[in-house]
Amino acid sequence: MNFPGDAMRRFLVALPVVLALAACGSSTRDLEGPTEPLGNFRIGHIGVVAPNLQKLLVSRNATEEEWIEAVTKALTDRFSRFEGDKYYHLGISVEAYSLPPPIIPGKSAVAMNVTLWDDAAQAKMNAEPKQIQVIKVFESRISKSRDQQLTGLAEEAARLVEVWLREMQETDGWFTGPVGDTSIQVPASAGSELPPLEPADAPLSALR
Repeated sequence: MNFPGDAMRRFLVALPVVLALAACGSSTRDLEGPTEPLGNFRIGHIGVVAPNLQKLLVSRNATEEEWIEAVTKALTDRFSRFEGDKYYHLGISVEAYSLPPPIIPGKSAVAMNVTLWDDAAQAKMNAEPKQIQVIKVFESRISKSRDQQLTGLAEEAARLVEVWLREMQETDGWFTGPVGDTSIQVPASAGSELPPLEPADAPLSALR
């Protein structure tokens, strides 16, 4: 689904569902210290797709494959730390991005939809995809390459996914064991493979 022109502009100026006002380098700083457990969480499969990827406003180009590689690496680096006793799978659809060149006004940004799957239950944990949106407000693009912009956005998005999972653990009891199953039942697929990922029907609808 394409963004209307006005929605593209609002993406970079509106308050998003999750807004990252992050300085360069801060997105992975927490990975250097001790890992705080996330209940029984252990990462299984990480599936990243970008079938509807859109470039917003004035931006340098980045391919679907580049985003898939960067986001997969950022998620793997972050979530492979957890050693719980139950497997969960992450499905990510990268929807839109902006990688402005130096001098040109604009902000680096990325938007993606996230679904978490419970492996044992073969069920979604969230009924609707979680929208993660990153806007780099405090950054210097003069000395930053396109690849550094892209990597920084992927790393911040991965950090915000962890923030969301910890919020759901606190508010909805995710990753706390068999008591109070919070998964949402869907038809089981064969084995324990991550079910096919589908883009959200209305990505970033909150910004329209």
